[in-house]
Amino acid sequence: MKIVVVGATGTIGKAIVTKLEQEHTVITASRKGADVAVDMTSIASIQGMYEQVGKIDALVVAAGAAYFGPLTTMTPEDNEQSIEGKLKGQMNLVLLGLEHLNDGGSFTLVTGIMMDDPIKQGASAAMVNGGIRAFVKSAAIEMPRAIRINSVSPNVLQESWDKYADFFVGFNPVPVERVAQAFVKSVLGGQTGQNYEVY
Repeated sequence: MKIVVVGATGTIGKAIVTKLEQEHTVITASRKGADVAVDMTSIASIQGMYEQVGKIDALVVAAGAAYFGPLTTMTPEDNEQSIEGKLKGQMNLVLLGLEHLNDGGSFTLVTGIMMDDPIKQGASAAMVNGGIRAFVKSAAIEMPRAIRINSVSPNVLQESWDKYADFFVGFNPVPVERVAQAFVKSVLGGQTGQNYEVY
């Protein structure tokens, strides 16, 4: 299979690439340091990425910036960062990618535990995570040509625990390998409309 991984230079993205590249052709995509440059907030950049890679069998997203901060000081502009970076960015990758996916191909997007298990300062991120989950569930019943769509919802990672422990008090972090395996399940399995929770 020919698979594009957006966000391939991040912790989760690298783990996904390591698993998939053993038996498949993987094209890495990110803002920098990857095979293909892509800015998820730019329609033109997304279109350019698809034109560069040609027809593919799967698109995996392990990226999407979201705003973190207290609700009482959050501005509409702050919240827009999450909408543009994670919600609209991923939806546009699907909308613009349909014609580039081969029959029976798949999209795998990324959500996150905060939509189910809230943390302080995480309202904006939780909102877009829930939006992506709803989009995936609904879009699955309209996908043409046997194309599938799923999402993966990671917990905070063990590999990032030192950085985020103060935000995720009482959480049990998970290894990135478990998260990457859920992406593999989505790409190589047969299910659609699912949100794979790695909690």
